Amino acid sequence: MRTFRTVLASCLLLAAIAFGQSDRGAITGTIADPSGAVVAIAKIGLRNIDNGATYTAGATATGNYELPQIPTGNYEFTVTADGFKRYIKQGIFLPVGQTARIDVSLEVGATSDTVTVTETAPLLKTESGEISHNIKIDDLNALPILSIGSNIRSPYASAQLLPGMNWTQTGFQNLRVNGLPSNTQAFRVEGQDSTNGLWQIQASQVQPSVDSIQELAVQTSNFAAEFGQAGGGVFNLTMKSGTNKFHGSAYDYATNEALNAGLAYTSNTAGGKPNEHIRNRGRQHDYGFSLGGPVKIPKVFDGKDKTFFFFNFEQRRTINFVSNGLYTVPTLAMRNGDFSNQGLTAPRTFNPGGGQAAITEGQIFDPTSNLGTFNGFVVRVLFRVT
Repeated sequence: MRTFRTVLASCLLLAAIAFGQSDRGAITGTIADPSGAVVAIAKIGLRNIDNGATYTAGATATGNYELPQIPTGNYEFTVTADGFKRYIKQGIFLPVGQTARIDVSLEVGATSDTVTVTETAPLLKTESGEISHNIKIDDLNALPILSIGSNIRSPYASAQLLPGMNWTQTGFQNLRVNGLPSNTQAFRVEGQDSTNGLWQIQASQVQPSVDSIQELAVQTSNFAAEFGQAGGGVFNLTMKSGTNKFHGSAYDYATNEALNAGLAYTSNTAGGKPNEHIRNRGRQHDYGFSLGGPVKIPKVFDGKDKTFFFFNFEQRRTINFVSNGLYTVPTLAMRNGDFSNQGLTAPRTFNPGGGQAAITEGQIFDPTSNLGTFNGFVVRVLFRVT
């Protein structure tokens, strides 16, 4: 019985930890009237304009409210209270894992009247002192996000453009954030830890496809205690989800040596083009597609505002051939079987028999012509000498 209680307590503790390390954000603020006095017991509503999900809360006696555990997305914010016009704020985007503040000043009037705010302004972040950077999928697609040391598109490669980041390759990939020890960062997907416990630098082993990501949040300093396992930054990914509208994409990121510049100080004499620089063969196709929308079964189930799906597939194929070195090739005489000119400009001599002819260093002997041994040395016939 004691063992069962111990296991149960451990499971509850792990569940609490997993719940705390989330990618969800929150909205908080104060409701007031035109004079600045707080408005108590106001009703707060938040609606996701993409999938119809709704979240509600109520203001306290001090006029404060909080909407916790809100996934990233585009929202419409409403406030209703008796004796005041209904307040609607549109075009609100909540970043990953951030707490935004929206203070509302209501206007006196009937609740049937509406005050709609359509101007989009950046949300204030006054509830925490963390330093974070939020990168949307549109920005990822516009950035050069090839990983250092590989040709895989990596959302984490965007960290190279953030202040305080130093991502280099010295045998392995080393990520250093704000001078902290390298490779002490943490990777999370939807708040769940996905850090490679063996090699944290091998981010490509745990990264999802770029086109399946909604947003990437990179916290570099002063992040909350719930991320206590991270030393040098927290990378938190939020995945895409289906919406009330079907949407999808198809892509192919292709490279070909024909589009590359030729290597300097090289020339290709093949095909009658003596002035054409050599191009190493490098061909890559990173292709895939995505599809998302509501789950609909005709005459059986309509998942609008309720049930959604999202699917993404990506595959990469690469063919590379690199030849940048210098190589020694046989001369025309050697191809004709004449190796007499092999050796140093001032050849050294070696006389194994004392009175025998000297052997020039660099000469080549027929390995199938063993004539025996002389003073412990194998005697063979020299290839054609002129």
